Order: sequence, then structure tokens, then C-alpha cells
Amino acid sequence: MVRLENWTPLEMDPGGVGGPEELVQRLTELGPQELTGLLAEEKALVFRGFDITAETLPDVLAPLLATGSGPDAGSRAPAVHAVWHTRTGRPDTTVWPFHKMSAAHAWPTRLALYCDTAPLTGGASVVVDSAGWLAALDPALLERLAPGVRYVRYFHDGSGIGESWQSAFGTDRREQVELFLDATGYEWSWRADGGIQVSRVLPATVRHPVTGTEMWFNQIHRWHPAGSGHREALARVLPEGRLPWNVTFADGSSIPGRTVTEICCRGFAMAVDIPWNRGDLLLLDNVSLAHGRRPFTGTRRVCVAMSD
Repeated sequence: MVRLENWTPLEMDPGGVGGPEELVQRLTELGPQELTGLLAEEKALVFRGFDITAETLPDVLAPLLATGSGPDAGSRAPAVHAVWHTRTGRPDTTVWPFHKMSAAHAWPTRLALYCDTAPLTGGASVVVDSAGWLAALDPALLERLAPGVRYVRYFHDGSGIGESWQSAFGTDRREQVELFLDATGYEWSWRADGGIQVSRVLPATVRHPVTGTEMWFNQIHRWHPAGSGHREALARVLPEGRLPWNVTFADGSSIPGRTVTEICCRGFAMAVDIPWNRGDLLLLDNVSLAHGRRPFTGTRRVCVAMSD
């Protein structure tokens, strides 16, 4: 089995005057093209000891999330620059590593995670190398997944488990829903109970935009009932076609639960923990690394910002 035996993220500490001002200066001097190459090589960069605060965070994010090449690369605004607090979920559970928005038609290539409040114990971010995860999987499974995976959602008509289509699409007019789905490449089908099932086939792997390396990049284990406790419970009481979230092979046939368990185990076997202190900042390559979270006690507030 492939493992990340010696890999750790590149850590950067203050070397001069310190503070967020030093970090901004160093990142500005490095430049966007050099940062892109460094991140592609290292997969993740951790900045510790710079005393970053919520007030100084935007100044630090500007050079970290500016991407592209050419003479105006440094002046490009990040494609996604808002900062959100991550969902903590149940503190006593593990968030299995995943690639942000890999079940969407477009995704960020960079994630910046900032620790506003460190947990009392635990709560490390856990990352898994995408290329290593891919190499660890059964070739027969990868051949079966070569056409991609089908992400499936079911929206009820106002009464049921999950979200209604009126809430999801912000309208009570079916024709507006159909126009949106057609324009964004979804397949859809209205059901006799008034609900709608929508689906889209996306690749199970992608090529890294800088290195060209093939990467495991999907959310099979997050959409499948076998990969999530509460969704597994729903699968016991709902038919497959009525599950709010589901994933199948590209042709619509079911993915066995044991297959999802194997995917999870192969990935988590090579997980690397990145612990948090208040003020730490992590820049993550969202294609090279899947990320999750260990259980924790106390209060954990980690913010995330993204860019292309």
C-alpha cells in the first residue's frame, strides 16, 4: 500500500521582524508564480508564529490566494475570496478527508484555513495525498470508475426528509427549475410524488493543473450511505431513489457499501495530521490533498477561504 511515510507540510516561521507584516512581505517578494510552483511541490504550507488575527487575515490572504501567471498575475483578485467559518459538526466524530467542491462542475484549487480559536484537545486537520490514495486502490475498481461517478440528489415537494425543490432552487415554478438544470448540465426527472431527482456524472479522477499528475478527486465516500453514519440510517428507511444525497457508478448502478469502506480505509491509512494553534494559517492544494478533521474537545473555530 502506498503511504505518505515521510511527507509533512512545509512550515514557515518568522525570521525577521515577525508579525503578519513580515509574512505579507515575504509572500509578496515570492510572487504568485513562485508560490504556485512551491505549493504544487509541497502540497501544503503552514505559517506559524506570525500572530495573524481576524483583522490582519485579509492582508495575508491577498497574496496567498492570488493565482495565475503573466505580468498582471499579482494584481488578480482571487476568484473566491470570502471567508467562512467551517462547519464543526459533532466534535466527537471524525470528518473524513474530502476534496472541497469535487462534486461540483468547478472547484477551488487552493484553500486557506485560519485558526481563530484552537481546540482544547484534538481537532487537527487531517490530509491525504490524492495521488497516493489513487495508487492504493484496486485497479479493477478504478477501471469501473473510468466513466466517472454519478452524483444524485432528490428534492421533495415540501414534505419529506431533506430539502424541498422550492427551497433548493428558490422558486415554486417548475419551468424555472428545468431551465436552470438544463443550463448547468444536470439530468433531471420529476417524480409522481411531486419531487424531483437530479444527477450529474463527473470524473472520479482529475489531472493536477500544474504537475499533470492524475489524482483521486471525488466525493464518493461523502455522498454514499456507507460513508456517512446519518445517511446510512436514512438508507434503512428510504428507497434509494428518495435519498436526499447519493452516488452511483456512471451508469446508475449501485456502488457496494464494501467498496466505499475500502476506499475510506485505503485513504485514511495514509492520513497526516496538521495540529492547530491560534493564529496558524494553512494553505492547502485542494487537488493534491483531501482534508478532514479529527475529533476535539473545547471550542474550535477554523475559517476557510478559497481561490481558483
